[in-house]
Amino acid sequence: MYQEICNQVGTPTYVYDLERIRQNIDRIQTAFRELSPHIHYSAKANANLTVLKAILACGVGIDAVSGGEIYRALQAGASPQQIVFAGVGKTPHEIQFALEQGIAWFNVENIEELSHIQHLATQLGRDKVQIALRLNPDVTADTHPHIATGHGEAKFGLTQQVVRQVLDEQVRYPALNFRGLHVHIGSQLHDIQATCQAIQKAVDLAKDYPNIDTINIGGGLPVAYQPDENLPQYVDFAHALKPILQGYQVLIEPGRSIVADAGVLLARVLYIKQQAGKTFVITDASMTELIRPALYDAYHAVLPLVDKARSSQLVTVTGPVCETTDILAKDRLLPMMQPGDLVVIQTAGAYGMVMASHYNARPRPAEVAVEKGHWWVIRRRETWQDLLADEANYLK
Repeated sequence: MYQEICNQVGTPTYVYDLERIRQNIDRIQTAFRELSPHIHYSAKANANLTVLKAILACGVGIDAVSGGEIYRALQAGASPQQIVFAGVGKTPHEIQFALEQGIAWFNVENIEELSHIQHLATQLGRDKVQIALRLNPDVTADTHPHIATGHGEAKFGLTQQVVRQVLDEQVRYPALNFRGLHVHIGSQLHDIQATCQAIQKAVDLAKDYPNIDTINIGGGLPVAYQPDENLPQYVDFAHALKPILQGYQVLIEPGRSIVADAGVLLARVLYIKQQAGKTFVITDASMTELIRPALYDAYHAVLPLVDKARSSQLVTVTGPVCETTDILAKDRLLPMMQPGDLVVIQTAGAYGMVMASHYNARPRPAEVAVEKGHWWVIRRRETWQDLLADEANYLK
């Protein structure tokens, strides 16, 4: 099927398996069943409309971090009451849009943000706007430092002191209904203990305020990018958290764990280059399509669609972009590649297309959905003309 997609749609192209997405949701629902959580998919991981629609059909809500993600969720068929609005820097315009739509929750990370919500809610005649204060528990997650968000020096959340200050002065915000605490210490979590420590801090704080009946435990459930990765099981997270969260309504916001292994990036080999004792396989995919390796030194397995009988060699797979960091896979043992060969860059369903850019004036790739042996385009490939569409009329 990949060969057919490449022949008809071209490369680079993202491909998403909708059935795998449903299986991943079922796995999370099963693992956390004893907590009866409200699941909200973190749309920043992959916000394609077809993907969002498939996820919503599973009864899952949306965790949005911008007005644009709220708009996308609504266009994909989400009810406003299925949407949680998070983010450390919400603009007044975004807050007003969210209030007008009647979204379910605001996860708040700034005192000034509360003032904006209160002011705009009053103007719009809204009351009982549900608020969860994001607690920064000052807990360092066992993950890449660029995706750790719960330590004291991170920009995210509010300190315990500030959360208490706000809850002690709730009467200052008559249009707001303070019901929850939100905790998210990072993505791709490898340590259950750190998660429990953070959630315990939230619960200990919440006990002093009877109106706080909801704990949003965020996301961060890990995904295996390498075959030999030893990761905690989702059910282990749930079992460890169950006694801590007893008596609270629970929200959870998985993203990567729903879509990462459901997506791949298809690319074609352009050139083979021998230089300084190394072999470079230069493909038509790059950091503009998949920036994770350049940004986080992230690992993605590379599967060549070639005859397995070929002899192997150590290669570095790169893109054509004018950056030294434009490396998709470094020092990998792969079959000897030739120009025109196809490769499948695996576990690329999360933080791929959503982070794609136009750097080097490269049009963004096509996206394709696969289901029950059938495939179809869910976003066309951009063109050079698309790159100029927002500028050409202003050229003097």
